[in-house]
Amino acid sequence: MIAKPRALLILLAFTAGLVALSAGAVMYLTPKNDQAVRSAVGGPFTLVNQEGRTVTERDFAGATHLVFFGFTHCPDVCPTTLQQISDVLAALGPKADKLKVAFVTVDPERDTPETLKTYLSSFDPRITGLTGTPEQVAAAVKAYRGYSRKVEGKDGDYVMEHTALVYIMDGRNDFVGALNLQRTPQETAKELAGRI
Repeated sequence: MIAKPRALLILLAFTAGLVALSAGAVMYLTPKNDQAVRSAVGGPFTLVNQEGRTVTERDFAGATHLVFFGFTHCPDVCPTTLQQISDVLAALGPKADKLKVAFVTVDPERDTPETLKTYLSSFDPRITGLTGTPEQVAAAVKAYRGYSRKVEGKDGDYVMEHTALVYIMDGRNDFVGALNLQRTPQETAKELAGRI
């Protein structure tokens, strides 16, 4: 009879030790409030804007910003998305001045700074167009875990397949999430207003 209480005592001590060890591991491995886990989306880039000025990711630091990859010869997704972003900026009102937006081309062969400037004149003027060498653009796409590929067409023309996600980045250039543009501009603006 003495063996049963002793076995129970050993089992309780072992269980208590296991619980304490587990709690200690959780406390040790859980990031502190000031140690947010960083996303692997986004990173350094060096490109040129539609004015011909060199721009890096540091130019977007300090403010919530949107990043969208596309190209000026895009038949539908890019102009539609840029118009939706323009509508959201209008719905934000004065708060939109605190939000930065980057339209990064995936077609640097055709999308020169001048081409971007002309193309973006149809959208909200707060949208910054970015281009660069093919290597610089590929590095930016890779940093954002995006995708782009040239698809040859007839007569030497081509289109670009690409990620059509609008990235929401915080002031530390960390990925926050994807912007949902399948709502009204006012609903999307309300979500963004809480992040600005």
